Amino acid sequence: MQQYIKLLRISHWTKNLFLFLPLFFSGKILADLPVFFEVALGFLCFSCSASAVYIINDIRDREADSQHPEKKHRPFASGKVSALSGIFIAALLIIAAIGGAYLIQTEFAIVLSLYFIINLFYSMGLKHIPILDITIIAIGFLLRIFAGGAIAGVPISQWIVVMTFLLAMFLGFAKRRDDVIIFIESGQKMRKSVDGYNLEFINASMVIMAAVVIVSYLMYTLSEDVTGRFDTQHLYITSIFVILGIIRYLQITFVQQRSGNPTKILLKDVFIQLVLLGWIAAFFIIIYVNKADIPI
Repeated sequence: MQQYIKLLRISHWTKNLFLFLPLFFSGKILADLPVFFEVALGFLCFSCSASAVYIINDIRDREADSQHPEKKHRPFASGKVSALSGIFIAALLIIAAIGGAYLIQTEFAIVLSLYFIINLFYSMGLKHIPILDITIIAIGFLLRIFAGGAIAGVPISQWIVVMTFLLAMFLGFAKRRDDVIIFIESGQKMRKSVDGYNLEFINASMVIMAAVVIVSYLMYTLSEDVTGRFDTQHLYITSIFVILGIIRYLQITFVQQRSGNPTKILLKDVFIQLVLLGWIAAFFIIIYVNKADIPI
């Protein structure tokens, strides 16, 4: 049973918390509990869909994963779970995900279906195309934002789209950097797209993404339109946490050389956790003390 639970990669469900961001920034997360519970159900549906994608991806990559220092312990790579069992579980998960999504809201179901289709093509071969592989991952995070906005009925601004995409690209490059490091040290290619990357390119790309994320966030907090809607001039204070988080992740990547699993970093790195909690707390005070009812 433990091996079947590992198939779901429940720790990676933390990525689907992005669904709650539109409701959080709208100022309604406490005032409209029925909508909150709908988003929570949407979170479960999205998580089931994501788990189905992980299973399909792991089935196709089981031979390559068996050569990876960490991924070799995955259920399919280790041979502890058969591919047929995995296909059956993935089918049940996607039926439950899309069926549940339609019960919540049609627009949400469409976004969820699009997420599954895009990631299915990703698993089938698009992940082997350099840059496109990271771009698809970033699009997945955007779809999470749009899914949460659809359920909550909150408009999604260009700011949240740009910053989410840039941050996801930053994390994607960090993840690929780990694959390049493994290739340099062992000569083993963990994925075909490694041929399109090297340390110089990835390091430069990460620095560019980090800089643009910070600048974009500062522009967001200082924008007259945004400060006017939030009715506060103090949004820039939250940028401190964004800058610290980015710098810490660069330190983890360049100094500690352990950027291969962003989810594990989020769950285990105390500094990142404190920065994230500080950012959430700062925005919570600004939004809910001011009681602003605005789109993000």
